[in-house]
Amino acid sequence: MATMELTLENFETTVNQDGITFVDFWAEWCGPCRMFGPIFEKAAEDNPGIRFGKVDTEAQQQLAGMAGISSIPTLMIFRDGILLFNQPGALPAPALEELIGKVKELNMDDVRAEIAKQQPAE
Repeated sequence: MATMELTLENFETTVNQDGITFVDFWAEWCGPCRMFGPIFEKAAEDNPGIRFGKVDTEAQQQLAGMAGISSIPTLMIFRDGILLFNQPGALPAPALEELIGKVKELNMDDVRAEIAKQQPAE
């Protein structure tokens, strides 16, 4: 599956879907972004069961601000609407593949239980 362009209009509905969504926040002028772009695109082709989206931080400044992006590239990973990973910096292909494997292996019931334990009692 090719990467999809994410905007303020489709970001929330995309990342809140069931399944895994990788999001690359980038800009055309950013050298590390240009290095990471082909790695991200190849991962999208190699993993058709995962959504891969890109946010152009120049065109989507409001979205980048709402997401708290202060450095690019930044990679966010969501699964079933839960943010699991949020880290700036370009990853080499082996590190991205390892991350994909770890996210696939996660038991989301355990993740939800851990989140519930951290919520203050009402």
